[in-house]
Parts: sequence; C-alpha cells; structure tokens
Amino acid sequence: MQFTISSACLVLNEQKEMLLKKDPVRGWEIPGGLVEANETFKEAAVREVYEETGIEIVIGSFCGISQEVNKGACHMWWLGQAVGGQLTTSAESEAVGFFSYQQAVTLISNESFKKELRACYQKEMHPFALFL
Repeated sequence: MQFTISSACLVLNEQKEMLLKKDPVRGWEIPGGLVEANETFKEAAVREVYEETGIEIVIGSFCGISQEVNKGACHMWWLGQAVGGQLTTSAESEAVGFFSYQQAVTLISNESFKKELRACYQKEMHPFALFL
C-alpha cells in the first residue's frame, strides 16, 4: 500500500466563522488535498483551499496530524485566516461557505471529519495526533 499525505486548513474569517466545502462524494469537510511533488505542507494547504473554494488564505499555525491507518493516509492540519478571494465552487466542491462552529458540526456527517474539525478548532489540543 502506498502512503498518501494531505494538507488542509481550518480557515476562519473576521467573524470567526469557518470555511467548509461540500465534496461531491464525501459531503461537507474542511478544504484540503494531496501534497504534490516539490511542495511544502503549507503550500499544499494554501493551494488546495484556493482551488476548492476561491478563498485566499494565510497560514497562522500548525494544529496537528491525523492518520487513517487502514487507508494509508496522513493528514496535516493548519489554522489560517481568509485574506481575499471570493467563494467559488469547483469540480471538487458542490458548495462552499463560511459557517459557525455549531453549523459546521451539524453539516459534517463523517464522524472522522467531525473529530478533525473539533481538534483543529480547540487550540488547547494543539498539537494533536488523531488515529482514525
């Protein structure tokens, strides 16, 4: 099995609402994706957020990692701020928007995604390591 590494960012706007995107298969989630060759984890998160949502971000801090042992996947998590751009959908996002923490937890149906969101949102947990 080949191991994959992704990088994602919990993006907050000035109202402290969080950016989510609705994946056509997985449903609502924090934007992010696979790290490409010659790209840092931070660069991947910035690129993926922009590609999937149209929002430009600045990474603030490292949140932690999560590992899906059975799927051979490791996810790097960041906390960031929206600094520009406009909400835009893509082939990887049926819908995008900023939501309160309560709204986000309600929208996300995947339990692993909820655990990752909670860990990223609760700064006292940083840095975290989740094994899903």
